Amino acid sequence: MRFLRFLALLATGCYLAAGMAHLAALPNKIGMPPDAYLTAQQIYRGWAAFGFLLFAALVAISTLVILDWRKSRPFALELAALLLLAASLGVFFTWTEPANVATRHWTMLPENWEQVRASWEYSHAAAACLVLLAFSALALASIRR
Repeated sequence: MRFLRFLALLATGCYLAAGMAHLAALPNKIGMPPDAYLTAQQIYRGWAAFGFLLFAALVAISTLVILDWRKSRPFALELAALLLLAASLGVFFTWTEPANVATRHWTMLPENWEQVRASWEYSHAAAACLVLLAFSALALASIRR
């Protein structure tokens, strides 16, 4: 169980790092002109690999939820972490991925590119906040053990 908790915290924490990077960059990127913004977006090539960390976190936390379902304190916090991570995935598929598709993964800008940019940037910010809350719930569950 300790290793599983460690794995859940590690995967969630590493996944959180990517979200916090997006959140930190938002104020500097949201007002960029089109060409500069498109160039800046190229730094995210290969970041899809962070999806593996989300999957690992979801599996580890789901396992914790199943194993701890009779222990009210850790169970409630682990379940909250699981639901918050799932919500971040919902944000991704509702707002972030459609922006990726509309821009062909930021290789071109559509006519409504500013709206697409706002959707992409703010969805990453919202997801980062959800993952931060998930990590916090998971950390609290571990501390309360």
